[in-house]
Amino acid sequence: MQRGSFQNLQDLLSPANQGLGLPSDSSDQESEGPDSTKRILLIQNQLPLKCWLKEDGDWDYEWDKDSLFYQSKAALVESNQQVMYVGQLGADIPSDQQDRVSAELMSRFTCAPVFLPTAVKDRFYKGMCKQIMWPLFHYILPLSPQSQARYDPNLWQCLINVRWGRQAYIAANKKFADRVVEVINPDKDFIWAHDYHLLLLPTLLRKRFHTVSFLCLALRAVIRARPLTCCEAL
Repeated sequence: MQRGSFQNLQDLLSPANQGLGLPSDSSDQESEGPDSTKRILLIQNQLPLKCWLKEDGDWDYEWDKDSLFYQSKAALVESNQQVMYVGQLGADIPSDQQDRVSAELMSRFTCAPVFLPTAVKDRFYKGMCKQIMWPLFHYILPLSPQSQARYDPNLWQCLINVRWGRQAYIAANKKFADRVVEVINPDKDFIWAHDYHLLLLPTLLRKRFHTVSFLCLALRAVIRARPLTCCEAL
């Protein structure tokens, strides 16, 4: 399935389908210059970077070469595609350092970090994604005896009743959409969003860029999401 996804993406990147999946006329192709190289925005919850705080109080980074997100770049480099990563860092960056960190990551790694408030980040990832969506999409129900070791049923009830998880999931996806809008060239770039963390992202981007084509993989487990209050949006 993964290999097929790469092939389908390459089809979208063919000369007949440039710029967010739209056909290009011949005059545009003839006028292409050095700045017209097609670029792919690979978007996932977490950037393929390792991040740590040095003794001098500054941040340092390196590629996480074990990340599948990082390795997916290899299938695109052969086609001379420029790649930009969009996602979160594995560390909480203080708000007064975020602009500097963002500029450094863009310069050194062509990465655009997304910074979420700590409360939103926890409810989005540890709450909605890991406690609700991951078990559902993997056919693990909260009534299953095996679920006790995987997640807290009390948190499940809290998230469903108070809707914290739903609100945080929507807020996080909006943050990702805002970041994409900041860095995208809508006439040339392609967007490749990964995984269930960002199921709302395509809809949010389509509302801002009305000429968008999507390549999706079937999600057979979506029927399990029907009990969720946000199922229709997903």
